[in-house]
Amino acid sequence: MELWPGAWTVLLLLSLLLLFLLPALWVCSPSAKYFFKMAFYNGWILFLAVLAIPVCAVRGRNVENMKILRLMLLHIKYLYGIRVEVRGAHHFPPSQPYVVVSNHQSSLDLLGMMEVLPGRCVPIAKRELLWAGSAGLACWLAGVIFIDRKRTGDAISVMSEVAQTLLTQDVRVWVFPEGTRNHNGSMLPFKRGAFHLAVQAQVPIVPIVMSSYQDFYCKKERRFTSGEGSEQIQGRCQVRVLPPVPTEGLTPDDVPALADRVRHSMLTIFREISTDGRGGGDYLKKPGGMGEAPL
Repeated sequence: MELWPGAWTVLLLLSLLLLFLLPALWVCSPSAKYFFKMAFYNGWILFLAVLAIPVCAVRGRNVENMKILRLMLLHIKYLYGIRVEVRGAHHFPPSQPYVVVSNHQSSLDLLGMMEVLPGRCVPIAKRELLWAGSAGLACWLAGVIFIDRKRTGDAISVMSEVAQTLLTQDVRVWVFPEGTRNHNGSMLPFKRGAFHLAVQAQVPIVPIVMSSYQDFYCKKERRFTSGEGSEQIQGRCQVRVLPPVPTEGLTPDDVPALADRVRHSMLTIFREISTDGRGGGDYLKKPGGMGEAPL
Protein backbone atom coordinates (compact mmCIF):
# COMPACT_ATOMS: atom_id res chain seq x y z
CA MET A 1 0.00 0.00 0.00
CA GLU A 2 1.40 3.36 -1.07
CA LEU A 3 1.04 6.46 1.05
CA TRP A 4 -0.54 9.45 -0.63
CA PRO A 5 1.81 12.48 -0.86
CA GLY A 6 0.12 14.35 1.97
CA ALA A 7 0.79 11.47 4.35
CA TRP A 8 4.54 11.87 3.89
CA THR A 9 4.18 15.53 4.80
CA VAL A 10 2.28 14.63 7.97
CA LEU A 11 4.91 12.02 8.92
CA LEU A 12 7.69 14.53 8.30
CA LEU A 13 5.98 17.17 10.44
CA LEU A 14 5.38 14.67 13.25
CA SER A 15 9.02 13.61 13.12
CA LEU A 16 10.21 17.21 13.30
CA LEU A 17 7.79 17.86 16.16
CA LEU A 18 9.22 14.93 18.08
CA LEU A 19 12.77 16.12 17.44
CA PHE A 20 11.94 19.45 19.06
CA LEU A 21 9.52 18.14 21.70
CA LEU A 22 11.68 15.43 23.25
CA PRO A 23 14.66 17.71 24.03
CA ALA A 24 12.25 20.31 25.41
CA LEU A 25 10.63 17.74 27.69
CA TRP A 26 14.08 16.56 28.80
CA VAL A 27 15.08 20.08 29.81
CA CYS A 28 11.78 21.31 31.23
CA SER A 29 10.12 18.28 32.79
CA PRO A 30 11.80 16.23 35.55
CA SER A 31 8.98 13.70 35.26
CA ALA A 32 9.58 13.22 31.54
CA LYS A 33 13.29 12.89 32.22
CA TYR A 34 12.53 10.20 34.81
CA PHE A 35 10.42 8.22 32.35
CA PHE A 36 13.01 8.57 29.57
CA LYS A 37 15.76 7.31 31.86
CA MET A 38 13.74 4.37 33.15
CA ALA A 39 12.58 3.46 29.64
CA PHE A 40 16.18 3.40 28.43
CA TYR A 41 17.28 1.45 31.53
CA ASN A 42 14.72 -1.28 30.95
CA GLY A 43 15.13 -1.26 27.18
CA TRP A 44 18.91 -1.48 27.43
CA ILE A 45 18.67 -4.47 29.77
CA LEU A 46 16.33 -6.22 27.32
CA PHE A 47 18.78 -5.51 24.49
CA LEU A 48 21.75 -6.82 26.50
CA ALA A 49 19.72 -9.93 27.28
CA VAL A 50 19.27 -10.54 23.55
CA LEU A 51 23.05 -10.44 23.18
CA ALA A 52 23.58 -12.71 26.17
CA ILE A 53 21.11 -15.43 25.19
CA PRO A 54 23.17 -17.10 22.41
CA VAL A 55 26.31 -17.01 24.58
CA CYS A 56 24.52 -18.52 27.58
CA ALA A 57 22.72 -21.09 25.40
CA VAL A 58 26.05 -22.80 24.69
CA ARG A 59 26.04 -24.11 28.28
CA GLY A 60 22.29 -24.43 28.59
CA ARG A 61 20.68 -23.62 31.92
CA ASN A 62 23.71 -23.20 34.20
CA VAL A 63 24.51 -20.99 37.21
CA GLU A 64 27.88 -20.20 35.63
CA ASN A 65 26.00 -18.16 33.01
CA MET A 66 25.34 -15.59 35.74
CA LYS A 67 28.95 -14.48 35.24
CA ILE A 68 28.09 -13.55 31.66
CA LEU A 69 25.05 -11.52 32.70
CA ARG A 70 27.07 -9.80 35.42
CA LEU A 71 29.82 -8.87 32.97
CA MET A 72 27.32 -7.41 30.51
CA LEU A 73 25.46 -5.37 33.15
CA LEU A 74 28.34 -3.89 35.16
CA HIS A 75 28.77 -0.88 32.86
CA ILE A 76 25.22 0.45 33.35
CA LYS A 77 26.15 2.35 36.50
CA TYR A 78 28.52 4.48 34.41
CA LEU A 79 25.76 5.34 31.93
CA TYR A 80 23.74 6.79 34.81
CA GLY A 81 26.56 8.36 36.78
CA ILE A 82 26.00 6.09 39.77
CA ARG A 83 28.94 5.25 42.01
CA VAL A 84 28.58 1.92 43.79
CA GLU A 85 30.85 1.42 46.80
CA VAL A 86 31.16 -2.06 48.28
CA ARG A 87 32.27 -2.67 51.86
CA GLY A 88 32.58 -5.90 53.80
CA ALA A 89 32.99 -8.27 50.83
CA HIS A 90 35.45 -10.25 52.94
CA HIS A 91 32.46 -11.49 54.98
CA PHE A 92 31.38 -13.86 52.19
CA PRO A 93 32.11 -17.45 53.29
CA PRO A 94 34.83 -18.62 50.88
CA SER A 95 33.84 -22.20 50.16
CA GLN A 96 30.35 -23.14 51.24
CA PRO A 97 26.71 -22.56 50.27
CA TYR A 98 24.79 -19.73 51.94
CA VAL A 99 21.67 -17.60 51.58
CA VAL A 100 22.05 -13.89 50.82
CA VAL A 101 19.25 -11.60 52.04
CA SER A 102 19.08 -8.00 50.82
CA ASN A 103 16.76 -5.01 51.04
CA HIS A 104 14.76 -4.21 47.90
CA GLN A 105 14.14 -0.60 46.82
CA SER A 106 13.75 -0.55 43.04
CA SER A 107 14.94 -2.11 39.80
CA LEU A 108 18.17 -0.15 40.36
CA ASP A 109 19.05 -2.80 42.97
CA LEU A 110 20.31 -4.79 40.01
CA LEU A 111 23.33 -2.46 39.82
CA GLY A 112 24.34 -3.09 43.43
CA MET A 113 23.67 -6.79 43.08
CA MET A 114 25.92 -7.14 40.02
CA GLU A 115 28.67 -5.18 41.77
CA VAL A 116 28.90 -7.59 44.71
CA LEU A 117 27.41 -10.84 43.37
CA PRO A 118 29.52 -13.78 44.59
CA GLY A 119 30.37 -16.78 42.44
CA ARG A 120 27.72 -19.46 41.83
CA CYS A 121 25.02 -17.21 43.29
CA VAL A 122 21.59 -16.83 41.67
CA PRO A 123 18.55 -14.80 42.70
CA ILE A 124 15.18 -16.21 43.65
CA ALA A 125 12.64 -14.23 41.62
CA LYS A 126 8.89 -14.08 41.13
CA ARG A 127 7.67 -16.28 38.30
CA GLU A 128 6.33 -13.31 36.32
CA LEU A 129 9.91 -12.37 35.44
CA LEU A 130 10.20 -15.56 33.40
CA TRP A 131 7.79 -14.04 30.86
CA ALA A 132 9.67 -10.72 30.59
CA GLY A 133 10.85 -11.31 27.04
CA SER A 134 14.57 -11.67 26.46
CA ALA A 135 15.35 -10.82 30.09
CA GLY A 136 13.27 -13.75 31.32
CA LEU A 137 14.99 -16.20 29.00
CA ALA A 138 18.45 -14.91 29.91
CA CYS A 139 17.62 -15.25 33.61
CA TRP A 140 16.39 -18.81 33.08
CA LEU A 141 19.60 -19.72 31.26
CA ALA A 142 21.59 -18.22 34.16
CA GLY A 143 19.88 -20.52 36.65
CA VAL A 144 17.61 -17.94 38.31
CA ILE A 145 15.07 -19.74 40.50
CA PHE A 146 11.47 -18.76 39.84
CA ILE A 147 8.67 -19.20 42.37
CA ASP A 148 4.95 -18.58 42.13
CA ARG A 149 4.19 -16.59 45.26
CA LYS A 150 0.43 -16.95 44.71
CA ARG A 151 0.64 -20.74 45.01
CA THR A 152 2.02 -21.39 48.46
CA GLY A 153 2.30 -25.15 47.97
CA ASP A 154 4.44 -24.75 44.85
CA ALA A 155 6.64 -22.13 46.54
CA ILE A 156 7.30 -24.45 49.50
CA SER A 157 8.12 -27.30 47.15
CA VAL A 158 10.57 -25.13 45.20
CA MET A 159 12.23 -23.99 48.43
CA SER A 160 12.72 -27.61 49.50
CA GLU A 161 14.36 -28.38 46.17
CA VAL A 162 16.56 -25.29 46.52
CA ALA A 163 17.72 -26.46 49.95
CA GLN A 164 18.93 -29.70 48.37
CA THR A 165 20.56 -27.84 45.48
CA LEU A 166 22.46 -25.61 47.88
CA LEU A 167 24.10 -28.62 49.47
CA THR A 168 24.61 -30.90 46.45
CA GLN A 169 25.69 -28.32 43.83
CA ASP A 170 27.50 -25.71 45.96
CA VAL A 171 25.09 -22.94 44.98
CA ARG A 172 24.33 -19.70 46.80
CA VAL A 173 20.98 -17.93 46.47
CA TRP A 174 20.05 -14.25 46.72
CA VAL A 175 16.66 -13.44 48.25
CA PHE A 176 14.81 -10.14 48.80
CA PRO A 177 12.91 -11.04 51.99
CA GLU A 178 10.67 -7.97 51.85
CA GLY A 179 8.95 -9.73 48.96
CA THR A 180 8.41 -6.57 46.93
CA ARG A 181 10.05 -3.25 46.16
CA ASN A 182 9.85 -0.71 48.96
CA HIS A 183 10.02 2.95 47.89
CA ASN A 184 9.47 4.42 51.36
CA GLY A 185 13.10 4.66 52.46
CA SER A 186 12.92 1.96 55.11
CA MET A 187 12.40 -1.82 55.19
CA LEU A 188 9.17 -3.75 55.06
CA PRO A 189 8.64 -6.68 57.43
CA PHE A 190 10.56 -9.71 56.23
CA LYS A 191 8.86 -12.78 54.83
CA ARG A 192 10.37 -15.90 56.34
CA GLY A 193 10.94 -18.12 53.30
CA ALA A 194 14.66 -17.29 53.01
CA PHE A 195 15.18 -18.03 56.69
CA HIS A 196 13.32 -21.34 56.53
CA LEU A 197 15.50 -22.20 53.55
CA ALA A 198 18.72 -21.43 55.43
CA VAL A 199 17.60 -23.33 58.51
CA GLN A 200 16.47 -26.33 56.48
CA ALA A 201 19.83 -26.49 54.69
CA GLN A 202 21.75 -25.48 57.85
CA VAL A 203 23.74 -22.88 55.90
CA PRO A 204 24.68 -19.31 56.95
CA ILE A 205 22.69 -16.21 56.11
CA VAL A 206 24.71 -13.33 54.63
CA PRO A 207 22.84 -9.99 55.01
CA ILE A 208 23.56 -7.32 52.38
CA VAL A 209 22.32 -3.74 52.76
CA MET A 210 22.09 -1.16 49.97
CA SER A 211 21.87 2.47 51.04
CA SER A 212 18.91 4.66 50.15
CA TYR A 213 18.73 6.09 46.62
CA GLN A 214 16.65 9.07 47.73
CA ASP A 215 19.38 11.64 47.00
CA PHE A 216 19.13 10.93 43.27
CA TYR A 217 16.14 8.66 42.66
CA CYS A 218 12.53 8.61 43.86
CA LYS A 219 9.75 6.82 42.02
CA LYS A 220 6.97 8.67 43.85
CA GLU A 221 8.43 12.06 42.93
CA ARG A 222 9.35 10.90 39.40
CA ARG A 223 12.92 12.02 40.06
CA PHE A 224 16.13 10.51 38.68
CA THR A 225 18.92 13.09 38.73
CA SER A 226 22.23 11.17 38.70
CA GLY A 227 24.62 11.91 35.85
CA GLU A 228 23.14 15.35 35.13
CA GLY A 229 24.43 18.89 34.94
CA SER A 230 27.73 20.40 33.88
CA GLU A 231 29.47 18.82 36.88
CA GLN A 232 27.80 15.43 36.31
CA ILE A 233 26.03 14.97 39.65
CA GLN A 234 26.93 11.51 40.80
CA GLY A 235 24.47 9.23 42.54
CA ARG A 236 26.10 7.24 45.33
CA CYS A 237 25.11 3.86 46.65
CA GLN A 238 26.95 1.97 49.34
CA VAL A 239 26.59 -1.80 49.46
CA ARG A 240 27.47 -3.25 52.87
CA VAL A 241 28.05 -6.98 53.33
CA LEU A 242 27.45 -7.96 56.96
CA PRO A 243 29.02 -10.88 58.83
CA PRO A 244 27.31 -14.20 58.16
CA VAL A 245 24.66 -15.38 60.61
CA PRO A 246 25.02 -19.09 61.43
CA THR A 247 21.99 -21.37 61.45
CA GLU A 248 23.57 -24.63 62.65
CA GLY A 249 21.37 -26.27 65.26
CA LEU A 250 18.39 -23.99 64.61
CA THR A 251 14.92 -25.40 63.95
CA PRO A 252 11.83 -24.00 62.21
CA ASP A 253 10.66 -22.74 65.62
CA ASP A 254 13.68 -20.40 65.68
CA VAL A 255 12.88 -18.81 62.31
CA PRO A 256 10.69 -15.88 63.51
CA ALA A 257 13.33 -14.69 65.99
CA LEU A 258 16.08 -15.23 63.40
CA ALA A 259 14.26 -13.15 60.78
CA ASP A 260 13.59 -10.34 63.27
CA ARG A 261 17.22 -10.30 64.43
CA VAL A 262 18.59 -10.14 60.89
CA ARG A 263 16.12 -7.40 59.90
CA HIS A 264 17.04 -5.35 62.95
CA SER A 265 20.75 -5.52 62.14
CA MET A 266 20.12 -4.66 58.48
CA LEU A 267 17.85 -1.72 59.34
CA THR A 268 20.47 -0.35 61.73
CA ILE A 269 23.12 -0.47 59.00
CA PHE A 270 20.68 0.95 56.43
CA ARG A 271 20.12 3.99 58.62
CA GLU A 272 23.85 4.38 59.17
CA ILE A 273 24.96 4.23 55.53
CA SER A 274 21.97 6.23 54.27
CA THR A 275 22.79 9.24 56.48
CA ASP A 276 26.58 9.44 56.13
CA GLY A 277 26.63 11.32 52.84
CA ARG A 278 26.34 8.23 50.65
CA GLY A 279 22.71 8.36 49.70
CA GLY A 280 19.37 9.45 51.09
CA GLY A 281 20.67 11.78 53.77
CA ASP A 282 18.39 14.75 53.02
CA TYR A 283 15.33 12.55 52.60
CA LEU A 284 15.90 10.73 55.87
CA LYS A 285 15.88 14.03 57.74
CA LYS A 286 12.46 15.01 56.39
CA PRO A 287 9.38 14.57 58.57
CA GLY A 288 8.01 11.13 57.87
CA GLY A 289 11.32 9.94 56.40
CA MET A 290 12.91 6.65 57.28
CA GLY A 291 14.68 8.16 60.26
CA GLU A 292 11.34 8.34 62.08
CA ALA A 293 10.21 4.83 61.22
CA PRO A 294 9.89 2.43 64.11
CA LEU A 295 11.82 -0.82 64.25
